[in-house]
Amino acid sequence: MKILFVYPRFQRHAEAHPELKKWVPMNEYLGSPSLGIAAMAAVTPDDIQLEFRDDRLSPADRATDADVVAFSFFTPAATRAIELAAYFRGLGKKTIAGGIFPTMMPDLCEQHFDAVVVGEGEPIWHQVLADVRSKSLKPRYKAPEIPDITKLPMPRVDLYLAKEAGDFKPDDYPVQLSRGCPMSCVACVLPTSMTKSLRHFSIDHVVGQLEQLNKHGKRACLTEDTSWFPGANAKQLRLLFERIVAKGAPATISYIGISMPLIITSTPDMLKLAKSAGVDMFYLVGGFDPITKGAFTGKDPRNLERAYTAIKKSLDAGIEPYTSFLLGNEDDDEGTVDRMLEFAAKSGITKAEFAIFTPYPGTPSWVKLEQEGRIIDRDWGHYNDANCVFEPKLMSAKQVTDGYLRLWRDFYAGKDFSDKCVAERTIQF
Repeated sequence: MKILFVYPRFQRHAEAHPELKKWVPMNEYLGSPSLGIAAMAAVTPDDIQLEFRDDRLSPADRATDADVVAFSFFTPAATRAIELAAYFRGLGKKTIAGGIFPTMMPDLCEQHFDAVVVGEGEPIWHQVLADVRSKSLKPRYKAPEIPDITKLPMPRVDLYLAKEAGDFKPDDYPVQLSRGCPMSCVACVLPTSMTKSLRHFSIDHVVGQLEQLNKHGKRACLTEDTSWFPGANAKQLRLLFERIVAKGAPATISYIGISMPLIITSTPDMLKLAKSAGVDMFYLVGGFDPITKGAFTGKDPRNLERAYTAIKKSLDAGIEPYTSFLLGNEDDDEGTVDRMLEFAAKSGITKAEFAIFTPYPGTPSWVKLEQEGRIIDRDWGHYNDANCVFEPKLMSAKQVTDGYLRLWRDFYAGKDFSDKCVAERTIQF
């Protein structure tokens, strides 16, 4: 049996707004695929042949000798995934959907795919493949238990590395430290797609991922800010940093995810340890926590001061805060853009990205805005943090979009960062 894994293309920020390529310096546009396909390939039996197509690099809708076509995708890639599924079904191939969007919208996906895998797929994947072999594929699969991620093999990133060619040579690839989150941020899918149970990969597993990438001359982006949560989570992260330092050479890390509250709660020695382990940059996610939701409203001086404190603490530790600003929260108004730009200038932020608040299907914000009749766009390709798909509370959708574009333009006016990629690391990927 042979499986074709497909990563569908989706619209990036500068495809939605081509003017961004004039305003924002960047030397890398397309990043690596997410880890979903690499993770499922790793638990696929050795007697099954694998093929991987990255639809962003060349159209995936071409003939294949695979028996089944498996897709992993999130919301902005959903429309393209559905198009591709129709193509492959027309060739008589069985199609399987997994990932964030199928998990959040399984009823819709069942209309377009032969099978939908809901949630984390590793525990149920062997059953799916057995049903493919016996021609008894079911319309929906969901693992009866949360996977013990300490027993999972390392993701097959070699499938991705093999696709590098020409200008497509990503500088870094994602490394998972954990899965799940106990929080309930209004626009985040993680507590649903990977449950509220926060689980850690073993230190050996994470170090193995780092070494695997380093062997190929690649850096690692450690994406989960949940690893900084106080208590057992931060303790696990500390153990990882200590292991790296003990090896005698910093890890090749491009950035690690964090938020302003977690910078503030982190001890100076923890930040020093992170720096010693090779962390030179934070990917500082904003717009979801109490500090950044309030700091730029003009009504919350306490959280504005806390925001300045967080940036200063990061810079004092020698870690650059690559900051993500989110526009379109319920308390944002026309003055929010100017307040964000003023904060960035005064705090010393030199690298930033800007995104539009997006109510992803299945999230608390989606449910709320659906109930209030404020969803105005259901083209899934527009759910990419670069389009306003809902009616904001204190602004119009056009004002949010115009403000988002002005943030990019004015922040990067006169700046030159041609030696590093400073754009297109969106919040969800």
